[in-house]
Amino acid sequence: QLQLVESGGGLVQPGGSLRLSCAAPENTLDYYTIGWFRQAPGKEREGVSCRSRFGIRTKSADSVKGRFTISAQRTAQKINGTVDLQLNSLTPEDTAVYYCAASRILHPGICSLEADKGLYEYWGQGTQVTVSS
Repeated sequence: QLQLVESGGGLVQPGGSLRLSCAAPENTLDYYTIGWFRQAPGKEREGVSCRSRFGIRTKSADSVKGRFTISAQRTAQKINGTVDLQLNSLTPEDTAVYYCAASRILHPGICSLEADKGLYEYWGQGTQVTVSS
């Protein structure tokens, strides 16, 4: 059972930045597609950004393009790694619980922002991001 652990959420003012991390075993970065999703109160879960296996391709939702960046980080010991989501120029509309998810179903060269089609088998517990003045 793959375990994903998100961190980095918090309260930030409009225009501010946060960096979210999704920690997983190091080989996850190459053998799983990783996606970041979010769910705001009363709204459906939506895809934010994703990274295919080996980082061949990344994709972001139109609502976050130019503001959010997904990237992978490896520890020197190569035991664990993280897939980070850098959030810049935040607005109150970005307020949500952010989840990372992993997939072995998706083709190695693609990733998907489809949140509720069963494409991602493993999910983290989520981290809250609140954008407010």
